[in-house]
Amino acid sequence: MATLPRREFLAGAGIAAAAAAATAASRRAEAGDPTFMNNVPDPVLAGEELPTFKFELEKSHGKVIGGSYGKEATVLQLPVSKGIAGVSMKLEPGAMRELHWHATAAEWAFVLDGRVRTTVIDPNGGSETNDFEPGDVWYFPRGHGHMLECLGDEPCHFILIFDNGYFSEFGTFSISDWIGHVPKPLLAKNFGLPESAFDGFPKEEVYFARGPKPPETPQKPIEGWVQPPLTHKYELLKRPPHRTFNGGREWRVDSKAFPISKTVTGVILDLDPGGLRELHWHPTADEWQYVIEGDVSVTMFGSHGRYRTETLSKGDVGYIPQGYGHSVENVGDKPCRLLIGFNTGVYETIDLSQWIAGNPVDVLATNFSKPASLFEKFPRKDVFIAPATE
Repeated sequence: MATLPRREFLAGAGIAAAAAAATAASRRAEAGDPTFMNNVPDPVLAGEELPTFKFELEKSHGKVIGGSYGKEATVLQLPVSKGIAGVSMKLEPGAMRELHWHATAAEWAFVLDGRVRTTVIDPNGGSETNDFEPGDVWYFPRGHGHMLECLGDEPCHFILIFDNGYFSEFGTFSISDWIGHVPKPLLAKNFGLPESAFDGFPKEEVYFARGPKPPETPQKPIEGWVQPPLTHKYELLKRPPHRTFNGGREWRVDSKAFPISKTVTGVILDLDPGGLRELHWHPTADEWQYVIEGDVSVTMFGSHGRYRTETLSKGDVGYIPQGYGHSVENVGDKPCRLLIGFNTGVYETIDLSQWIAGNPVDVLATNFSKPASLFEKFPRKDVFIAPATE
């Protein structure tokens, strides 16, 4: 074999390593990892026109069993949403989303209606059971086993946010599907029970299990109570707004207030009629929007003159990729409320008014070819929410 000079060998190795890294980054980006999303061209966003970023989630059919359903918004339904997926789930009284785990995504949830009980187990054996009411939030790290069940006599409805737009295509595992496909001798050996103990177990995934309404007081686990170090529950709307403006309010929870939620930040945004969440962008996260009430106009700026506006109504989903400029405006005659999720544990934003205020007037005058005196009239800090104009 011929011997290459050291310099040529290192150069060749560097090119090969760079090619391998680019290929790996591409695979990771395609798998929905937002860390790499901007390192490779995204064909969905690379066209002359921006793609739609709207999906009518609550008008979709989804998976329905009895009076319970799950409706998805993943990259299959909304191709631009590679970094975040969402599910609208409703459980009837006595129904339970069976024990399961997500191998490829963490789960963050906001309760809209009714009451929900969850039990989650972590890799160290810690198990926590919590009861949730409207306005409460939960977070389950990737791979942690859990179940969700309706409490009381009324259905419950909640929105699930996952930090991977591809989560539903692969990597969600249900306990009935697993046990139903394991040979009985192996199950018997695993649990130290006779094979007959597994007679009549479901052979296919149950997904929504149905039984009597659960007791009002959670029952003790078989092994007893083993509390994890961090709670999975956060009472978001029982707290005062994070910020209040003449035109709207914002509630926010990220890992600073809810330490276990390391990959998702949640926001509830209220806008009065005509209120505007000003032009801004998020440097470290994609944004997933769900309209709880009202009608909003969402704009997205994609560079090189590309600009798109969508109108979202109750039950619709919007999606803004990381770094893309956007705004949200209440275009109805009633207050609106949005649930917004970000695939980061630490919230970051840059508002257009804040950017302008962070520069001297001579720079702005040169940039826009306008008199410096004009920029003396601009806001001195971020606007965040602007009220309706009279």
